Amino acid sequence: MAKSYGQLQAQIQKLQAEAEALKAKEVKEVIARIRTAIEHYGITPDQLFGKAKKASTGRAAAKKAPARKSAAKVKPVAIKYRDGDNTWTGRGNKPRWLVARLEEGKQLADFAVS
Repeated sequence: MAKSYGQLQAQIQKLQAEAEALKAKEVKEVIARIRTAIEHYGITPDQLFGKAKKASTGRAAAKKAPARKSAAKVKPVAIKYRDGDNTWTGRGNKPRWLVARLEEGKQLADFAVS
């Protein structure tokens, strides 16, 4: 005989309650084993979780913040396109001067640096 929807829902609720009770029992047992091991080996919270970092605020936080990479440390990118004093590396959006020249009918290859 097939079970009705209501019967299945009741069975699901019963199983979920049974699962929660079993989980609670297992958690208590696991915690007891962990506490025993911590006491036996003398494990500290820092060893277990790592040292807690203190949150600093204000000027002290700004002084301790890691420095950003300066532009001087970054290797410059080679120029791929040039029109007089105007240059473009080919990265990012096309610059206005290049867009204007392309709209005039020129080709991108016309500005390529050889």
